[in-house]
Amino acid sequence: MSLTTRTALLACLAASIAVPALGQDSTFRIRGTIVSLDGRMLTVAAAGENHRVALAEGLVVVSVVKAGIANVVPGTYVGSAAVTQPDGTLRAIEVHIFPEAMRGTGAGHRPYDLGPQSTMTNGAIETAMVESVGGGILTLKYKDGEKQIFVSKDTPIVIYEPGDIKALVPGAHVYVIAQRGADGSISSARINVGKNGLVPPM
Repeated sequence: MSLTTRTALLACLAASIAVPALGQDSTFRIRGTIVSLDGRMLTVAAAGENHRVALAEGLVVVSVVKAGIANVVPGTYVGSAAVTQPDGTLRAIEVHIFPEAMRGTGAGHRPYDLGPQSTMTNGAIETAMVESVGGGILTLKYKDGEKQIFVSKDTPIVIYEPGDIKALVPGAHVYVIAQRGADGSISSARINVGKNGLVPPM
């Protein structure tokens, strides 16, 4: 892939993140496994049922690739789904690393849909992760503040890369940002797909 093509793909990826907030009834997430792709109709098995998702024109496919703690360095722009602990601290469910072209995407701290007390924080890593018992403390800074998140040694860490519709094959694990129409139909302009069997943890 040429540098120009890669830059264009990343720019499209950054733009595709600007979807309606989950608080709006029309937008939701589907986490599941691809059953089939028939033309522009994707069938995803999730939560015990099959969802038929029409792929929008200009669809952006994002590959989710396994990374590691060595990729979590100061200055990197990342996101982390986390759970609020009884003492008010945040414990990471996952950490995902954005490509540089997506810096600033979704910056801030907000509720998330991975269970009670779950949150999502997007920001730049302020300092090197401070070692703690069983992991480390990550400080994410964004325009209006910062959050400290505990990242255990077992916390999944992934990175986003430009993907391709060819990755949407039966058995692949996906995370679909979907919109429901007034008639109940489902469509999507962005799909995250795990690479090499990876299950997107976000």
